[in-house]
Amino acid sequence: MSGSSWDAAQYLRFEDERLRPAIDLIGRIAHPAARRVVDLGCGAGNALPLLAARFPGAAVAGVDGSAAMLAKAAATGFATMQAEIAAWAPDAPVDVLFSNAALQWLGGHAALFPRLLTHLAPGGVLAVQMPAMHAAPLRAEQDRIAREGPWAGALARVASAPPILEPGDYYDLLRPRVAALDLWVTEYVHVLRGEDPVVQWAMGTSLRPFLDALEGTLREGFLAAYRSAMRAAYPPRADGAVLLPFRRLFILARMG
Repeated sequence: MSGSSWDAAQYLRFEDERLRPAIDLIGRIAHPAARRVVDLGCGAGNALPLLAARFPGAAVAGVDGSAAMLAKAAATGFATMQAEIAAWAPDAPVDVLFSNAALQWLGGHAALFPRLLTHLAPGGVLAVQMPAMHAAPLRAEQDRIAREGPWAGALARVASAPPILEPGDYYDLLRPRVAALDLWVTEYVHVLRGEDPVVQWAMGTSLRPFLDALEGTLREGFLAAYRSAMRAAYPPRADGAVLLPFRRLFILARMG
């Protein structure tokens, strides 16, 4: 996860839900003898033990731009490095380059993804998962509310993660450069509970840039407007649970 303002505790409020896609992706990575494994945008380090279990004997390390997240990740006992993932480059080729819910924060994927492939050893695997939620109320309402309230001036230059490309675009970009490519989309239906749980979810990720740019009554007003929109978009079920459908794109690319 990139950036310097991340609240690790808020992000980890939904640790199990956020980790499930990482588990699903790790289970699909095939490499017969991985020696160097890197989690790019490792966040709080939740996936590092899973990667180590999947690739016994490999050196597993995490890279992230957030000091707060890396403070959590360091507690896992794995090596970590603070670096902006857009500019990171390894000191030696990597066998498995893994990234869970991080690369969506970066634009320029047409250049980023081919560059990441150059960091792989022969037979190396790039394994990526990214939210595909830009059109969903969770994300779309953030942009709409940011433009329409008294906070619009303060948020004029603020944005959350840009839209990722369509699956076919990643296919066209990666297929000529790799020996094998697998793409799939999964929509998880998260069962959330508590007071305004969708807002709490967003406060750990996509809502962060907007909240960091506001303070006082403007911040409170923006959050109240978003809370109202989320209650309407994701109403509680009969038992009080709130269902959050969440689409994610998975990419597995293997070098020859």
